[in-house]
Amino acid sequence: MTYTVHARIDGPLVMIGFGSIGRGTLPLIQRHIDFDRDQFTVIEPSAEFAPMLAEHGINHLQLALTQDNFAETLRSLFPNGKGFIVNLSVDVDSIELMKLCQELGVQYIDTVVEPWPGFYFNSPLPNADRTNYPLREKVRALGKTYPGGPTAVSCCGANPGMVSWLLKEALLRLAKDTGVKTDPKTQQDWALLAMTLGVNGVHIAERDTQVSARPKPQGTFVNSWSVDGLLSEGYQPAELGWGTHEKKLPPNGHKFKSGPGYAIWIDRPGADTRVRSWCPDVGPQFGLVVTHNESLSIPDYYTVWDGPRALYRPTCHYAYHPCPDAILSLHETNGAGKLPEQKHILTADEIIGGGDDLGVFLYGHAKGAMWYGSRLTIEEARALAPYQNATGMQVTSAVLAAMVWTAENPRMGFVEADEMDHARCLDVQRPYLGRIECHYTDWTPLQNRINRFAEDRDEDDPWQFTNFLAV
Repeated sequence: MTYTVHARIDGPLVMIGFGSIGRGTLPLIQRHIDFDRDQFTVIEPSAEFAPMLAEHGINHLQLALTQDNFAETLRSLFPNGKGFIVNLSVDVDSIELMKLCQELGVQYIDTVVEPWPGFYFNSPLPNADRTNYPLREKVRALGKTYPGGPTAVSCCGANPGMVSWLLKEALLRLAKDTGVKTDPKTQQDWALLAMTLGVNGVHIAERDTQVSARPKPQGTFVNSWSVDGLLSEGYQPAELGWGTHEKKLPPNGHKFKSGPGYAIWIDRPGADTRVRSWCPDVGPQFGLVVTHNESLSIPDYYTVWDGPRALYRPTCHYAYHPCPDAILSLHETNGAGKLPEQKHILTADEIIGGGDDLGVFLYGHAKGAMWYGSRLTIEEARALAPYQNATGMQVTSAVLAAMVWTAENPRMGFVEADEMDHARCLDVQRPYLGRIECHYTDWTPLQNRINRFAEDRDEDDPWQFTNFLAV
C-alpha cells in the first residue's frame, strides 16, 4: 500500500521511551515521514522490544535517562544543531528536555509534562503543588524566554492534543447548525465564538469498551494503555478548568493561589472522583476527573478578557470511563490502598471486542449538549496499523500529526495543541480515527437517578459543576 509522506525530518530523530505508544507510533513515522533510518535512535531501558527495533533497522540505546546522564546522552546524539526528539517516556523531566532542545536547536514533542521520579507518589509536596497547573505554568513561563526558537510542542497525544483540534471543529459545526456566521482566525476569535455560542463547559468525554477473552487476574492492574501513566495521573488531585458561570466551589475544592487562576483542584485523587457525563450509544455514564493538560489549556485559551477580569471562560475537565479491566483494577487499587505490583497492557491481539469513543462534550448552548469525536473499534485499529489497539491509535496518530506540523513549522517556540492548525493536524490524523461523529442530546446531569437521595443540586442551572459531581 502507498502512504502519503507528509514531511521530512533532517538530522537525528530520537524517540525516548518505547512503551505501547512508542511501538504504535513507529510504523506511522515510517509510513508518513521521510527521515534517515541510520539516524533514528530509540532510547529505552528495557530489552523486551529490542528484537522489534532490530527488525526495523532502528538503533536501540538501552539506557534509562536520569538527571545525571540525560544532557550528556542527548548532546552526543545531536552534534550539528538540528534534529527531532519524540518524548514518549515516563520519569524523564519534560521541562529539562525542552530547555536542552532549545540549546541544541532541536525540535521537540511530548504527550505530557512529565517530572523526574518522586513527584507522583510519596512526594513531600503539598497536594496543590502535585497538580498539573504549576507544571503547565512553568512550561508557559519557559516558553516566553524562547520566542521563535525551535518548535517544542507540549502535551500532544489524543488528550491532551487531538481533543483540542476536535473542539475547534465542533465549535464550527455548532455555529453552522445554529446559524452563527463565523470565520475564527486568532485565539481571541475562537474564545469569542465559544462565548457567542453559549458554551458553558466542555467534558473530554471518553468511553473505552475494549475487552479481553481472559478474565483480569486478581492483583494485576490491566489497562488498554500505559498502566504507569494512568496510575500517575489518576493519583494526582482531581483538577479542572473553572468556568465563569460556576456559582460555588465543589466540596474540598480549592482555587490556586498564584498564576492566572483558570483552574481549580479538588483534594482527592482524580481516579476516585466521579462525574456524570455522556457518550454515544451508552448515553449517561460516570467518568473520572483525571487531571490532564487539556483541562487547563482549553479554558485558558478560550478565556475572553475585559481588562484584568475574565468575562467568559468555560469549565473543562476529563470525564474518563476506562476499559472494564481498568475500572476493576482501579477499584482494587483504591480498596487496597497500595500500588499494584503486577501490570499488564492489553494488546491488539488479545482484545476480542469493543473500541474507544473519545470526543468533546459541549454543554449549555442553544442545542443543549453535543458530543463530537472519534469512534474507533478494535477491528478498525487492527486493520489500520500494527502494534496498537483503539485507544493507542488515537494517541499515536495525534503524535504523528504533531510531528508533521512541527516539521512544517520549525520555529514556533513553545506551543500547545490549542495553538496549532487544527485543520492541518486533523487532515494528517483523520485516516486513523475511524468515524468522526456529531451527536446532540437533551440530557442534563439532573436527569437519570435511581431513587432520590440527598445531594447538592442546582435546579435553576443544570450545567453547574456541582450537578455533574457524583463523588
